[in-house]
Amino acid sequence: MGNDLNADIAARTDVYFNRTRAVVERFGDVRVTYAVFLRRPVISAPRLMLDWLTAAAEARGTRFDVEVTHPEGQWVGAGEPLVYISGQFSQLADLETLMLQKTGAACVAAHHAYQMALSLPNVPFLAMDARHCAGAEMQELMAYAASVGSDAARREGARGFTGNATDGTAHYFGAAHGYGTMPHALIGYAGSTLRAAEMFHETFPESPLTVLVDYFGREVTDALEVCARFPEIAAAGRLAVRLDTHGGRFLEGLDPAESYAVLERHAPGAIRRYRSDVELRALVGTGVSAAAIWRMRESLDHAGYPAVKIIASSGFNVEKCRVMADARAPIDVIGTGSFIPDHWNETYATADIVEYDGQPRVKVGREFLLRR
Repeated sequence: MGNDLNADIAARTDVYFNRTRAVVERFGDVRVTYAVFLRRPVISAPRLMLDWLTAAAEARGTRFDVEVTHPEGQWVGAGEPLVYISGQFSQLADLETLMLQKTGAACVAAHHAYQMALSLPNVPFLAMDARHCAGAEMQELMAYAASVGSDAARREGARGFTGNATDGTAHYFGAAHGYGTMPHALIGYAGSTLRAAEMFHETFPESPLTVLVDYFGREVTDALEVCARFPEIAAAGRLAVRLDTHGGRFLEGLDPAESYAVLERHAPGAIRRYRSDVELRALVGTGVSAAAIWRMRESLDHAGYPAVKIIASSGFNVEKCRVMADARAPIDVIGTGSFIPDHWNETYATADIVEYDGQPRVKVGREFLLRR
Protein backbone atom coordinates (compact mmCIF):
# COMPACT_ATOMS: atom_id res chain seq x y z
CA MET A 1 0.00 0.00 0.00
CA GLY A 2 2.77 2.42 0.94
CA ASN A 3 4.69 1.88 -2.27
CA ASP A 4 1.50 2.22 -4.32
CA LEU A 5 0.59 5.50 -2.65
CA ASN A 6 4.08 6.94 -3.05
CA ALA A 7 4.13 5.96 -6.71
CA ASP A 8 0.74 7.58 -7.22
CA ILE A 9 1.96 10.79 -5.54
CA ALA A 10 5.07 10.89 -7.72
CA ALA A 11 2.99 10.45 -10.88
CA ARG A 12 0.30 13.00 -10.04
CA THR A 13 2.11 15.82 -8.32
CA ASP A 14 3.66 18.74 -10.19
CA VAL A 15 7.15 17.83 -11.41
CA TYR A 16 8.77 20.83 -9.74
CA PHE A 17 7.71 19.43 -6.36
CA ASN A 18 9.39 16.10 -7.14
CA ARG A 19 12.53 18.01 -8.11
CA THR A 20 12.33 20.14 -4.97
CA ARG A 21 12.27 16.97 -2.89
CA ALA A 22 15.38 15.70 -4.68
CA VAL A 23 17.23 18.99 -4.08
CA VAL A 24 16.33 19.01 -0.37
CA GLU A 25 17.43 15.39 0.04
CA ARG A 26 20.79 16.29 -1.52
CA PHE A 27 21.51 19.53 0.36
CA GLY A 28 19.96 18.86 3.74
CA ASP A 29 16.48 18.54 5.18
CA VAL A 30 14.67 21.16 7.27
CA ARG A 31 11.45 21.21 9.22
CA VAL A 32 8.84 23.42 7.57
CA THR A 33 5.32 24.63 8.23
CA TYR A 34 2.78 25.09 5.43
CA ALA A 35 -0.25 27.35 5.64
CA VAL A 36 -3.21 26.26 3.47
CA PHE A 37 -5.77 28.91 2.49
CA LEU A 38 -8.30 30.07 -0.10
CA ARG A 39 -8.81 33.52 -1.56
CA ARG A 40 -12.57 33.63 -0.88
CA PRO A 41 -14.79 32.98 2.14
CA VAL A 42 -15.60 29.31 2.65
CA ILE A 43 -16.78 26.75 5.18
CA SER A 44 -13.90 24.71 6.57
CA ALA A 45 -14.01 21.16 5.15
CA PRO A 46 -10.48 19.72 5.45
CA ARG A 47 -11.21 16.22 6.75
CA LEU A 48 -10.72 14.22 3.55
CA MET A 49 -7.47 16.04 2.85
CA LEU A 50 -6.23 15.42 6.39
CA ASP A 51 -7.18 11.74 6.26
CA TRP A 52 -5.19 11.41 3.04
CA LEU A 53 -2.27 13.28 4.59
CA THR A 54 -2.24 10.84 7.51
CA ALA A 55 -2.16 7.92 5.08
CA ALA A 56 0.71 9.53 3.18
CA ALA A 57 2.69 10.01 6.40
CA GLU A 58 2.18 6.37 7.35
CA ALA A 59 3.30 5.23 3.89
CA ARG A 60 6.50 7.25 4.35
CA GLY A 61 7.20 6.19 7.91
CA THR A 62 6.95 9.75 9.19
CA ARG A 63 4.40 11.97 10.90
CA PHE A 64 3.08 15.45 10.32
CA ASP A 65 1.84 17.87 12.95
CA VAL A 66 -1.42 19.55 11.99
CA GLU A 67 -2.97 22.63 13.55
CA VAL A 68 -6.54 23.12 12.37
CA THR A 69 -7.17 26.83 12.81
CA HIS A 70 -10.82 26.64 11.74
CA PRO A 71 -12.63 23.46 12.83
CA GLU A 72 -14.77 21.61 10.32
CA GLY A 73 -17.98 23.50 9.59
CA GLN A 74 -16.68 26.90 10.73
CA TRP A 75 -16.80 29.95 8.49
CA VAL A 76 -13.37 31.02 7.19
CA GLY A 77 -12.60 34.45 5.78
CA ALA A 78 -10.74 35.06 2.53
CA GLY A 79 -7.01 34.50 2.98
CA GLU A 80 -7.28 33.02 6.47
CA PRO A 81 -5.25 29.83 6.94
CA LEU A 82 -7.42 26.73 7.26
CA VAL A 83 -4.63 24.57 8.64
CA TYR A 84 -0.94 24.68 9.41
CA ILE A 85 0.95 21.49 8.50
CA SER A 86 4.46 20.86 9.86
CA GLY A 87 7.00 18.18 9.00
CA GLN A 88 10.21 17.47 7.18
CA PHE A 89 10.46 19.36 3.89
CA SER A 90 11.60 16.24 2.05
CA GLN A 91 8.40 14.45 3.10
CA LEU A 92 5.98 17.31 2.44
CA ALA A 93 7.31 18.99 -0.69
CA ASP A 94 5.68 16.67 -3.21
CA LEU A 95 2.33 16.42 -1.37
CA GLU A 96 1.21 19.99 -2.02
CA THR A 97 -0.57 19.41 -5.32
CA LEU A 98 -2.72 16.57 -4.02
CA MET A 99 -3.43 18.28 -0.69
CA LEU A 100 -4.84 21.30 -2.49
CA GLN A 101 -6.95 19.18 -4.83
CA LYS A 102 -8.69 17.70 -1.81
CA THR A 103 -9.25 21.03 -0.03
CA GLY A 104 -10.52 23.90 -2.15
CA ALA A 105 -13.53 22.44 -3.95
CA ALA A 106 -14.84 20.81 -0.78
CA CYS A 107 -14.66 24.08 1.17
CA VAL A 108 -16.44 26.10 -1.54
CA ALA A 109 -19.14 23.46 -2.06
CA ALA A 110 -19.70 23.32 1.70
CA HIS A 111 -20.19 27.09 1.72
CA HIS A 112 -22.76 26.83 -1.08
CA ALA A 113 -24.65 24.05 0.70
CA TYR A 114 -24.63 26.11 3.88
CA GLN A 115 -26.08 29.17 2.12
CA MET A 116 -28.73 27.12 0.31
CA ALA A 117 -29.90 25.45 3.51
CA LEU A 118 -30.07 28.75 5.38
CA SER A 119 -32.06 30.38 2.57
CA LEU A 120 -34.81 27.78 2.98
CA PRO A 121 -34.40 26.67 6.59
CA ASN A 122 -37.66 24.72 6.76
CA VAL A 123 -37.05 22.70 3.60
CA PRO A 124 -35.05 19.44 3.65
CA PHE A 125 -32.57 18.97 0.81
CA LEU A 126 -31.49 15.84 -1.02
CA ALA A 127 -27.95 15.87 -2.44
CA MET A 128 -28.08 14.86 -6.12
CA ASP A 129 -24.51 15.74 -7.03
CA ALA A 130 -23.25 12.35 -8.24
CA ARG A 131 -24.30 12.73 -11.88
CA HIS A 132 -22.40 16.00 -12.15
CA CYS A 133 -19.14 14.70 -10.67
CA ALA A 134 -16.02 13.84 -12.64
CA GLY A 135 -15.45 10.44 -11.12
CA ALA A 136 -15.55 8.76 -7.73
CA GLU A 137 -13.08 11.03 -5.93
CA MET A 138 -15.04 14.18 -6.81
CA GLN A 139 -18.27 12.42 -5.84
CA GLU A 140 -16.78 11.70 -2.41
CA LEU A 141 -15.60 15.30 -2.00
CA MET A 142 -18.95 16.82 -2.99
CA ALA A 143 -21.06 14.56 -0.78
CA TYR A 144 -18.75 15.26 2.14
CA ALA A 145 -18.91 19.00 1.43
CA ALA A 146 -22.71 19.04 1.33
CA SER A 147 -22.84 17.27 4.67
CA VAL A 148 -20.41 19.74 6.26
CA GLY A 149 -22.25 22.81 4.95
CA SER A 150 -25.54 21.26 5.96
CA ASP A 151 -24.37 20.56 9.50
CA ALA A 152 -23.21 24.16 9.81
CA ALA A 153 -26.63 25.42 8.68
CA ARG A 154 -28.39 22.95 10.98
CA ARG A 155 -26.60 24.49 13.96
CA GLU A 156 -28.37 27.71 13.00
CA GLY A 157 -31.80 26.09 12.84
CA ALA A 158 -32.06 24.87 9.22
CA ARG A 159 -33.17 21.37 8.19
CA GLY A 160 -30.34 21.09 5.69
CA PHE A 161 -29.41 18.04 3.64
CA THR A 162 -31.14 15.01 5.12
CA GLY A 163 -29.97 12.47 2.56
CA ASN A 164 -28.47 11.92 -0.87
CA ALA A 165 -28.96 9.92 -4.05
CA THR A 166 -26.27 7.22 -3.79
CA ASP A 167 -25.58 4.38 -1.38
CA GLY A 168 -21.82 4.85 -1.46
CA THR A 169 -21.84 8.33 0.09
CA ALA A 170 -25.02 8.06 2.18
CA HIS A 171 -22.96 7.69 5.37
CA TYR A 172 -22.04 11.38 5.21
CA PHE A 173 -25.70 12.12 5.91
CA GLY A 174 -26.12 9.55 8.66
CA ALA A 175 -28.08 7.24 6.34
CA ALA A 176 -27.69 3.60 5.44
CA HIS A 177 -28.62 4.12 1.80
CA GLY A 178 -29.39 6.73 -0.82
CA TYR A 179 -32.85 7.94 -1.79
CA GLY A 180 -34.73 8.15 -5.07
CA THR A 181 -37.54 6.60 -7.04
CA MET A 182 -37.57 7.02 -10.82
CA PRO A 183 -35.70 8.83 -13.60
CA HIS A 184 -37.27 10.06 -16.84
CA ALA A 185 -36.00 6.92 -18.54
CA LEU A 186 -38.42 4.74 -16.55
CA ILE A 187 -41.38 6.85 -17.66
CA GLY A 188 -40.28 6.55 -21.26
CA TYR A 189 -40.03 2.80 -20.79
CA ALA A 190 -43.49 2.58 -19.21
CA GLY A 191 -45.11 4.73 -21.88
CA SER A 192 -47.02 6.90 -19.42
CA THR A 193 -46.44 8.65 -16.11
CA LEU A 194 -49.24 6.68 -14.50
CA ARG A 195 -47.93 3.33 -15.67
CA ALA A 196 -44.45 4.16 -14.39
CA ALA A 197 -45.97 4.96 -10.99
CA GLU A 198 -47.86 1.67 -11.02
CA MET A 199 -44.73 -0.29 -11.96
CA PHE A 200 -42.71 1.35 -9.23
CA HIS A 201 -45.37 0.76 -6.59
CA GLU A 202 -45.77 -2.89 -7.57
CA THR A 203 -42.00 -3.38 -7.32
CA PHE A 204 -41.49 -1.36 -4.10
CA PRO A 205 -44.89 -1.39 -2.34
CA GLU A 206 -43.49 -0.29 1.03
CA SER A 207 -41.59 2.71 -0.32
CA PRO A 208 -42.99 6.25 -0.54
CA LEU A 209 -43.89 7.06 -4.13
CA THR A 210 -42.32 10.07 -5.83
CA VAL A 211 -43.34 10.54 -9.45
CA LEU A 212 -41.67 12.72 -12.08
CA VAL A 213 -44.45 14.55 -13.92
CA ASP A 214 -42.77 16.58 -16.67
CA TYR A 215 -41.91 13.85 -19.22
CA PHE A 216 -44.99 14.44 -21.43
CA GLY A 217 -45.32 18.16 -20.65
CA ARG A 218 -48.52 17.51 -18.65
CA GLU A 219 -47.29 18.14 -15.13
CA VAL A 220 -50.67 19.00 -13.61
CA THR A 221 -52.71 16.48 -15.60
CA ASP A 222 -50.36 13.57 -14.92
CA ALA A 223 -49.91 14.49 -11.26
CA LEU A 224 -53.67 14.45 -10.68
CA GLU A 225 -54.05 11.20 -12.59
CA VAL A 226 -51.49 9.53 -10.34
CA CYS A 227 -53.20 10.93 -7.24
CA ALA A 228 -56.55 9.58 -8.40
CA ARG A 229 -54.98 6.15 -8.95
CA PHE A 230 -53.43 6.06 -5.47
CA PRO A 231 -55.82 8.01 -3.23
CA GLU A 232 -54.85 6.19 -0.02
CA ILE A 233 -51.15 6.81 -0.52
CA ALA A 234 -51.92 10.44 -1.42
CA ALA A 235 -54.04 10.96 1.69
CA ALA A 236 -51.35 9.41 3.89
CA GLY A 237 -48.73 11.88 2.67
CA ARG A 238 -46.64 9.12 1.08
CA LEU A 239 -47.07 10.40 -2.46
CA ALA A 240 -44.99 13.22 -3.94
CA VAL A 241 -44.70 14.78 -7.37
CA ARG A 242 -41.29 15.89 -8.55
CA LEU A 243 -41.08 18.97 -10.73
CA ASP A 244 -38.11 18.91 -13.09
CA THR A 245 -39.46 20.88 -16.06
CA HIS A 246 -36.53 21.92 -18.25
CA GLY A 247 -35.77 25.53 -19.06
CA GLY A 248 -37.05 25.30 -22.62
CA ARG A 249 -40.72 25.51 -21.72
CA PHE A 250 -43.27 26.50 -19.08
CA LEU A 251 -45.06 24.11 -16.78
CA GLU A 252 -48.41 22.98 -18.18
CA GLY A 253 -50.92 25.83 -18.16
CA LEU A 254 -48.41 28.60 -17.58
CA ASP A 255 -47.08 31.40 -19.76
CA PRO A 256 -45.52 34.71 -18.72
CA ALA A 257 -48.85 36.38 -17.96
CA GLU A 258 -50.27 33.46 -16.01
CA SER A 259 -46.99 33.06 -14.11
CA TYR A 260 -47.23 36.65 -12.90
CA ALA A 261 -50.88 36.08 -12.00
CA VAL A 262 -50.03 33.04 -9.88
CA LEU A 263 -47.43 34.95 -7.88
CA GLU A 264 -49.75 37.93 -7.58
CA ARG A 265 -52.14 35.61 -5.74
CA HIS A 266 -49.58 34.10 -3.40
CA ALA A 267 -46.45 36.27 -3.12
CA PRO A 268 -47.04 39.69 -4.68
CA GLY A 269 -44.11 41.22 -2.86
CA ALA A 270 -41.70 38.94 -4.69
CA ILE A 271 -42.48 40.52 -8.07
CA ARG A 272 -43.07 44.15 -7.08
CA ARG A 273 -39.47 45.18 -6.66
CA TYR A 274 -36.45 45.26 -8.94
CA ARG A 275 -35.25 41.85 -10.07
CA SER A 276 -32.31 40.75 -12.18
CA ASP A 277 -32.95 38.62 -15.25
CA VAL A 278 -31.76 35.54 -13.36
CA GLU A 279 -34.13 36.24 -10.48
CA LEU A 280 -37.07 36.89 -12.79
CA ARG A 281 -36.50 33.60 -14.56
CA ALA A 282 -36.57 31.76 -11.24
CA LEU A 283 -39.78 33.58 -10.29
CA VAL A 284 -41.88 33.58 -13.47
CA GLY A 285 -39.78 32.07 -16.24
CA THR A 286 -39.63 28.69 -17.88
CA GLY A 287 -38.63 25.55 -16.03
CA VAL A 288 -39.20 25.01 -12.32
CA SER A 289 -40.10 28.56 -11.34
CA ALA A 290 -41.73 29.77 -8.15
CA ALA A 291 -44.89 30.28 -10.17
CA ALA A 292 -44.74 26.67 -11.38
CA ILE A 293 -44.48 25.37 -7.83
CA TRP A 294 -47.35 27.54 -6.64
CA ARG A 295 -49.43 26.45 -9.65
CA MET A 296 -48.88 22.78 -8.80
CA ARG A 297 -49.79 23.39 -5.16
CA GLU A 298 -52.98 25.17 -6.19
CA SER A 299 -53.95 22.28 -8.48
CA LEU A 300 -53.30 19.58 -5.91
CA ASP A 301 -55.18 21.40 -3.16
CA HIS A 302 -58.14 22.25 -5.39
CA ALA A 303 -58.44 18.58 -6.42
CA GLY A 304 -58.46 17.45 -2.79
CA TYR A 305 -54.86 16.29 -2.36
CA PRO A 306 -53.37 18.67 0.23
CA ALA A 307 -51.12 15.96 1.68
CA VAL A 308 -49.33 15.27 -1.59
CA LYS A 309 -45.84 16.71 -1.43
CA ILE A 310 -43.92 18.70 -4.03
CA ILE A 311 -40.27 17.88 -4.65
CA ALA A 312 -38.47 20.47 -6.76
CA SER A 313 -35.28 19.97 -8.73
CA SER A 314 -33.48 21.59 -11.68
CA GLY A 315 -30.79 24.16 -10.97
CA PHE A 316 -31.48 24.93 -7.32
CA ASN A 317 -28.30 26.82 -6.54
CA VAL A 318 -27.74 29.53 -3.93
CA GLU A 319 -29.42 32.28 -6.00
CA LYS A 320 -32.46 30.19 -6.91
CA CYS A 321 -32.98 29.10 -3.31
CA ARG A 322 -32.99 32.73 -2.19
CA VAL A 323 -35.59 33.61 -4.81
CA MET A 324 -37.77 30.70 -3.73
CA ALA A 325 -37.58 31.92 -0.16
CA ASP A 326 -38.72 35.40 -1.24
CA ALA A 327 -41.66 33.86 -3.08
CA ARG A 328 -42.49 31.56 -0.15
CA ALA A 329 -42.66 28.73 -2.68
CA PRO A 330 -44.45 25.71 -1.15
CA ILE A 331 -41.61 23.21 -1.60
CA ASP A 332 -41.52 20.11 0.58
CA VAL A 333 -38.10 18.81 -0.56
CA ILE A 334 -35.39 20.11 -2.89
CA GLY A 335 -33.20 17.72 -4.84
CA THR A 336 -30.05 19.41 -6.09
CA GLY A 337 -26.41 19.00 -6.93
CA SER A 338 -25.99 22.72 -7.60
CA PHE A 339 -23.82 23.27 -4.55
CA ILE A 340 -21.03 22.09 -6.87
CA PRO A 341 -19.09 25.28 -7.67
CA ASP A 342 -19.93 26.94 -10.99
CA HIS A 343 -16.75 29.02 -11.08
CA TRP A 344 -13.99 26.48 -10.62
CA ASN A 345 -11.29 29.12 -10.33
CA GLU A 346 -12.83 30.06 -6.97
CA THR A 347 -11.98 26.61 -5.63
CA TYR A 348 -8.22 26.90 -6.01
CA ALA A 349 -6.63 26.41 -2.62
CA THR A 350 -3.06 27.58 -2.08
CA ALA A 351 -0.26 26.55 0.27
CA ASP A 352 2.81 28.53 1.29
CA ILE A 353 5.63 27.62 3.63
CA VAL A 354 5.64 30.10 6.50
CA GLU A 355 8.41 28.63 8.70
CA TYR A 356 11.80 26.99 8.05
CA ASP A 357 13.28 25.25 11.11
CA GLY A 358 11.06 27.41 13.30
CA GLN A 359 12.04 30.71 11.68
CA PRO A 360 9.12 32.69 10.19
CA ARG A 361 9.71 33.27 6.48
CA VAL A 362 7.26 33.70 3.61
CA LYS A 363 7.30 35.37 0.24
CA VAL A 364 6.57 39.11 0.16
CA GLY A 365 2.85 39.80 0.14
CA ARG A 366 1.90 36.68 2.07
CA GLU A 367 2.85 37.90 5.53
CA PHE A 368 -0.78 37.55 6.58
CA LEU A 369 -0.20 33.77 6.67
CA LEU A 370 2.41 33.89 9.42
CA ARG A 371 1.36 32.45 12.74
CA ARG A 372 0.17 35.10 15.14
